[in-house]
Amino acid sequence: MACYFLLVLLILTVSGASVEAHGKLSPNYYSSTCPEVLSIVKERVRVAIKKEARMGASLLRLHFHDCFVNGCDGSLLLDDTATFIGEKTAAPNNNSVRGFYVVDDIKAKVEKACPGVVSCADILAIAARDSTAMLGGPSWEVKLGRRDSTTASRAAANNSIPAPTFNISGLLLSFAAQGLSLEDLVALSGSHTIGLARCTSFRTHIYNDSNIDASFAKSLQRKCPKSGKDNVHQPLDFQTPTSFDNLYYHNLLKMKGLLHSDQELFNGASADCLVEEYAADTSAFFKAFAKSMIKMGDIKPLTGSSGEIRTNCRKVN
Repeated sequence: MACYFLLVLLILTVSGASVEAHGKLSPNYYSSTCPEVLSIVKERVRVAIKKEARMGASLLRLHFHDCFVNGCDGSLLLDDTATFIGEKTAAPNNNSVRGFYVVDDIKAKVEKACPGVVSCADILAIAARDSTAMLGGPSWEVKLGRRDSTTASRAAANNSIPAPTFNISGLLLSFAAQGLSLEDLVALSGSHTIGLARCTSFRTHIYNDSNIDASFAKSLQRKCPKSGKDNVHQPLDFQTPTSFDNLYYHNLLKMKGLLHSDQELFNGASADCLVEEYAADTSAFFKAFAKSMIKMGDIKPLTGSSGEIRTNCRKVN
């Protein structure tokens, strides 16, 4: 009940930033123009994850980092051009986001089946769902019909994507700016039940923070020194890094969150009760995660005559 009242308060507080409804997005958008798209994406994601289980987390993260920068428009996929610097070298993405070649592979297969029909932004949304489900997580109906942006913004990526050093207040403001609530923040952070993070992302947490299990911090310090070895990777969920489950939340209860921003979700503030709920009930977490992913996928999509359908996800037509 305490969580319910907190959520009502936060929804009232950030209601001005609510996500605009976009009725044109529909799970059946390609049912007549490209009925093969869902099966193509699912098969190529399956192949990619079979080759490297971590790729599921990488594809899920691409969708997240795309949607938080001017909406879910595929802008993250654009390479630099003479007229703009893309988002790939922004601080949250540089030497970090990956899986672009998998998206290229999917796009090539989809273009062969249905030339000029399916957007790169929609491919990211479908691949994120399929990656989650294939690693043991929930599935959901992906709303489709997004078009692709014709530009990108490194500045917007630097400013809009929440950093691993954020406190709970910064995380809430970052999510509220996208029309997302406290519940969305805690549920979507559960994506850290899969994947890896670089030493640079958690170094400050393991050396400077007090809200971390001492033995856990020491074990990480042996792998991530105070300087050097920036590209050493550690699992965001040290127990089951390639299984989409609720152990991420169990780790937070034990003060074993890898990132400062992770542990902020269970640190005596407004998110604590949701962390406890999701740690106790996997189905509650899965239901909330699916709901929040659909909501995130609704952030400012390009529809109608806006944007384009890119032939190559890395460049405008």
